[in-house]
Amino acid sequence: MSLADLTLDRWRSFDPSSARRFAREAARLVDERVSAVDTVEHLGAPLHRVRVKRDGREFVLIPGGPVTLGFDAGAWRPTPGQVADYAESVEQGFGHESDLRAHLARVLSPRRDVTLPTVLMAVDGEPLSEPPAAVPAALAARGLRMPGPDEWEHACGAGAGTLFRWGDECPLDRDPYEDGTGPHRSPSAFGLRIAHDTYDTELTSDPTAVHGGDGGESVCGGYGYLLAWLPLATAHRNPTTAEFVYGPDGEDLFEGLSVRPVLPL
Repeated sequence: MSLADLTLDRWRSFDPSSARRFAREAARLVDERVSAVDTVEHLGAPLHRVRVKRDGREFVLIPGGPVTLGFDAGAWRPTPGQVADYAESVEQGFGHESDLRAHLARVLSPRRDVTLPTVLMAVDGEPLSEPPAAVPAALAARGLRMPGPDEWEHACGAGAGTLFRWGDECPLDRDPYEDGTGPHRSPSAFGLRIAHDTYDTELTSDPTAVHGGDGGESVCGGYGYLLAWLPLATAHRNPTTAEFVYGPDGEDLFEGLSVRPVLPL
């Protein structure tokens, strides 16, 4: 089986020896070497994590194939605490809908099936040093590209259909910026430092959406705890933030924005 046929289910079925063999093949395709291979538990089964170092930056292997992305807000059942916290935010003038699930349906990408390539993706986002419009060309000059929004969601959630990459709940007594030991501080299942800080806003190839954060707007604005955590939701595309970033007022204000380089195989 080639890397082009590598799916998440197949990847999870491998023993450590087979995983290392595919890891070496992925590294060979980009003339690099595997720096580490380890295995974690994710969704009740083993998941191998592969890191490849290139020009001092670490990349992880993200298996592709058919995957299900997005969030089914209609089927989700919020906890009483989440409902109460959101209701308090609405009373304060925040939130776009009176019903929490209706609000999620507005700001999260819908449930869908897509097919993705297997790629290497940077462990950390790379801070922008030029306006967003210049990013694709700057990455291409280094043999890299921006991730697509579907690739970003898949890399973040790793097959989890939950609201956040770690589950459906978040702390409701503190915001993510204050929480130094919360679930967002741990690497994702694939080993990425992703959806970890609402101040860190990541771009993808889709200019209508940004991911992983809202520039800290929800935290600074006192939106309420659930709404402060929501920008870290896997399927959250921060449409309002995207309008600002790609609008005339955001062209020169790219401090705090980042992009997660993809190394195609």
